[in-house]
Amino acid sequence: MPDRPQTYLRLSARARQRLKNAPAGLLLFFTAISLMAVSQGIFDSVYNNYLSDTFQIPATTRGQLEFPRELPGLLTAVMTGLFFFVRETGLGAMAAGAVALGMAGIAFWNRQWWPMVAATLMWSIGGHLVMPVRDSVAISLAREGRQGRRLGQLGLVSTLATIGGFAVVYVGTKLLRSNYPPIFWAAAASSAVAVIFWLAMPKVGHSEARPRLVIKRRYRLFYALCLLFGARKQVFITFGPWVLVRVFKQPAYVFAQLNTAGALVGLFFQPLLGHLIDRLGERVILVGESLLMVVVSLCYGFAQGFLGDRLGLPRLALGAVLVCFVVDQVLFAVGMARTTYLSKIAERREDVTPSLSLGVSINHVVSMSLPTLGGFVWERYGYEWVFVGAAVIAVLNIFLALRVRTVRAWQPNGG
Repeated sequence: MPDRPQTYLRLSARARQRLKNAPAGLLLFFTAISLMAVSQGIFDSVYNNYLSDTFQIPATTRGQLEFPRELPGLLTAVMTGLFFFVRETGLGAMAAGAVALGMAGIAFWNRQWWPMVAATLMWSIGGHLVMPVRDSVAISLAREGRQGRRLGQLGLVSTLATIGGFAVVYVGTKLLRSNYPPIFWAAAASSAVAVIFWLAMPKVGHSEARPRLVIKRRYRLFYALCLLFGARKQVFITFGPWVLVRVFKQPAYVFAQLNTAGALVGLFFQPLLGHLIDRLGERVILVGESLLMVVVSLCYGFAQGFLGDRLGLPRLALGAVLVCFVVDQVLFAVGMARTTYLSKIAERREDVTPSLSLGVSINHVVSMSLPTLGGFVWERYGYEWVFVGAAVIAVLNIFLALRVRTVRAWQPNGG
């Protein structure tokens, strides 16, 4: 039997060597992303319960709130275009600062509707601006042929940090019985510290060479995938938690537990997903995700009516929806397949960041309008039909994903 201490020493030495050989700025980048992930984890776990408990709003108002909240997403391409002269690391610092200001605003004006909406808008500006930036920086810090793995590592680091945010919510709401402002202040502090790490990074990405806006026919399938992702995303961000809050009466700490469960699954799933993208290709991954989303959508919509009401198994109905919530959270990581797909078909490396930004803007075309429609459908016809619509979107995504092909148009390292 091999000597265990020597085995651990060899593994430790190998890990130290890998860290030593890591690209400059990688650890700073992962730290900045981790701090922002803590803030995001806090927000995701507490925001819907905060709205319900503080303002007692109906589903229609909850859907309408998504319009200002998602407006910065629509303008992501515009924002990155306006700051075309700022490198990606500078954009990351700006995004972290906006998130910190937004969270502080919600904490300060927590019982005033319109100031809270304005603060949410500020948070959203930062949250959306960082989306294309983090993926672009991660790809810049990856070796050729390992972009999927680097994005998987980014997802792993983010997931670990997000668990910290969930823990803050669980401890604050379940154990300390805290009200909402201190929790939002904690989120603000985490993002504020992230600004320092973004600014400390070596210059990564393009500045003078980055175009202000990229719209090319070559990327039209990527644009279409982003459009459908925006529809799928917004149904579950807005109405998935709302089902648990209003239909199943679940408190805030349950969302912290669910998000933690999703994060723990993600610890294993995201690195594996990155490896599978490199190994199997984006088409297989995107089709598989869409098939699962059909099942998740129908479960969200009909678990209570079929299992709870018809069969008299309310606990099983709740359990099914809780599992759907976790599965949905985990599947958001499949977004890295769209990123690697774009990076492989891009005509030049400088197209990646502005194209990712435009993709974020495109997916918010429906993100802004769909929640209002979904809230109307919920109130008029029942929440079940909101998720029937989500299943239809997933089916459409299958047909688009089947058309994915990857042929690189540019050679790495100028080759």
